[in-house]
Amino acid sequence: MAFERSALTGNDIERLSNAELLVALLQRSNPRTELSRSDRYNALAIQLESIHTRLKAEPLSLIDVWSEYAATAPTPYKYSQFVNRYSLWCKERHLKRAALNTRLSIVVNHNDLQTFRKWKLSNNRQLWERAVAILAISNGDNVASISRKIERSPQTIKKWCEIYAAGGFDQLSLPRTKAQSTKSLDDLKAKKDRLIKLIHESPRLHDINRASWSLSALAKVYERLYGASISKSSISEYFQAAGYKFKKAKKVLTSSDPEYREKLSKITQILSELTPNEKFFSIDEFGPFSVRVRGGVALVPGDEIRTIPQRQKSKGSLICTAALELSANQVTHFYSSQKNTREMIKLLTILIQKYKCERKIFFSWDTASWHASKALYEKVEEVNSEKYRSNNMTPLVELVPLPTGAQFLNVIESVFSGMSKAILHNSDYQSVDECTMAIDRYFYERNITFTVNPRRAGKKIWGKERTEAVFKEENNCKDPNWR
Repeated sequence: MAFERSALTGNDIERLSNAELLVALLQRSNPRTELSRSDRYNALAIQLESIHTRLKAEPLSLIDVWSEYAATAPTPYKYSQFVNRYSLWCKERHLKRAALNTRLSIVVNHNDLQTFRKWKLSNNRQLWERAVAILAISNGDNVASISRKIERSPQTIKKWCEIYAAGGFDQLSLPRTKAQSTKSLDDLKAKKDRLIKLIHESPRLHDINRASWSLSALAKVYERLYGASISKSSISEYFQAAGYKFKKAKKVLTSSDPEYREKLSKITQILSELTPNEKFFSIDEFGPFSVRVRGGVALVPGDEIRTIPQRQKSKGSLICTAALELSANQVTHFYSSQKNTREMIKLLTILIQKYKCERKIFFSWDTASWHASKALYEKVEEVNSEKYRSNNMTPLVELVPLPTGAQFLNVIESVFSGMSKAILHNSDYQSVDECTMAIDRYFYERNITFTVNPRRAGKKIWGKERTEAVFKEENNCKDPNWR
């Protein structure tokens, strides 16, 4: 049969050996087939460059391009042969072959671009992987490479693209919620209601020796009452969802004085109308405090542990009685052995002599008993008499007490807090005299600073006080951390 289809003659058969005859028969048995293959390959080779360009530029896959090719070519390659020819062509030219699977095409809205970039930098992995996938798809990357990078299936990535295309990134960022049955929702509501009911009752009613509830106590009582266990984390989650939190009680700065507003208004009116020949003093005592090794925050090497003896022998004690003149920010102070009326009268005498050129001075202090004693009022009445003032050339004195329980409005408390923070904490004075020298120097330098530059109150080290040294109703001048 092969001989009949070949073009060999009798002379060719006699001349050729058996091996040569076999080759000749095979080569000439179907000459049209060899010619057909060559034409088919050449026809495809001409198209491969344009096919590669289209695959890179358009959302097409190889199977899409093959379908077009097979519909138009007279003798097309099968799909597997087509892919093999394309792969060899890319390999010869050192080009990256296009993915076999279908390419996704998506356009990111310009307004959404900034949000996706933030998601890409987020610590939230869910937002990060969505942003990386959407941005990569919009840049033309194939799904397979994106899937390997973010460790998500191609189906999931396609789903994100569909969600974004349909509803934007608002829908894309919605957390996945698992549907719950009606029975589960009812049980959950019953648990929450029972827990809310429990915290409204005292723990002692349930034989728990506590003044307030803890998570472990709630879990224990809940299991005892309702026969179902519940974890502390679940209790915490339920209460957070209901808006409950464990909070420490805050000390409220309030005054119980029924005339609080009237007294406050009087002080603010005096300060607003204060003339250059009038002075307003904030007065108080600091102490008594013992002279000993004191702790505090300090800069130390990382491996050093600072300690102070729990039990110490005091080197003495001090009471600093002081007055802060508000208009010039000047402190007048001395040391007292006790807090009593005699010390207040001593301070009054010092101030009327020091400010004898003024027309009037105001004294403001808290409602301690020695600040409102009969003897003190009698002394004020005496120094305000015409005879005393004419003989001593002293100013008129007016007492302006603070409301009851309103020590937080006493401006000098802020100065005391700043002094304590600066020179008493972390101190180890060897004697009372050494401590008084440090206090004297502190107030001296403070007064000099505010004399030279009074507008910069609170800007220097001795001015690092809790609040600015001015009278304001919203101030809390007394700092418990530094007293």
